[in-house]
Amino acid sequence: MKRYVVIVAGGAGRRFGADVPKQFQLLGGKPLLMHTIEAFANQKPEIEIIIVLPGEHIQYWLDICEEFAFPVHHSVFAGGNFRGESVRLGIDAITDREALVAVHDGVRPFVDTKIILEGFNLASVHGNAVPVCEISDSVRIVENGVNLPFNRNLIRSIQTPQCFRLSILREAYNSGNIEGYTDDAGLVERLGHKIHLFEGNPENIKITTPFDLLVAGVVLNNRKT
Repeated sequence: MKRYVVIVAGGAGRRFGADVPKQFQLLGGKPLLMHTIEAFANQKPEIEIIIVLPGEHIQYWLDICEEFAFPVHHSVFAGGNFRGESVRLGIDAITDREALVAVHDGVRPFVDTKIILEGFNLASVHGNAVPVCEISDSVRIVENGVNLPFNRNLIRSIQTPQCFRLSILREAYNSGNIEGYTDDAGLVERLGHKIHLFEGNPENIKITTPFDLLVAGVVLNNRKT
């Protein structure tokens, strides 16, 4: 089946605390989003890349691509008022009746080839595949002013790309209220599908704060050595 990735890059950067949204912040001399796109470029089998941006950022992005002579082919579409709506609009841009689709955060620039290929391959068998990592911190549950310890071995942190058969993902995003969901697998699970987890990569971090960008610089430098 044909392979697509919908890269959602709609953040306003409020937590980042800068005038320029985090997906456009420079990492290693070029915008963060370009690193993310490059992770999916030149894969075999080929992956068609769809970028979803706020409408007001599209021309800005096109100007950046021209400035940096960014060579990777990709399609750009305007997103919605919240993440789920943006993902749905990205899915709607796919005209195939069936395909394999990955949904990825635009500010996760370090996803590696192994994770991408394994996600697609598992989704072709199981209908979905979600990368996860064990957590190293101790955790506590806080509710109604009470906090209790919780076994961290029962918890996994969720990463992207989350991969799905297109028909399943499309049904999930057309099945009712999607505004409260920030996790694609949660919507698919709501339809009754079992979610298939596989081991992610600790380097596949999500850049949401200036500190995260500092860490990303270290990861990028280590990859070059």
